[in-house]
Amino acid sequence: MMVEKPDNFKHVSLQSEPASQHRIVESADLFRGMNEIMIRHDGLVYRLKITRQGKLILNK
Repeated sequence: MMVEKPDNFKHVSLQSEPASQHRIVESADLFRGMNEIMIRHDGLVYRLKITRQGKLILNK
């Protein structure tokens, strides 16, 4: 299956915003005991996975 890359992302420098405006979400709250979740963004589905080494991998 061919997936087109969206070109409508707005790139904003995170350093320009005060730290108090950044939303922090704990990975445990997202994963709820699972090692993998699916995220729908702009009509596409992405897979976010925790590796055995504890790193996060995001794939289409």
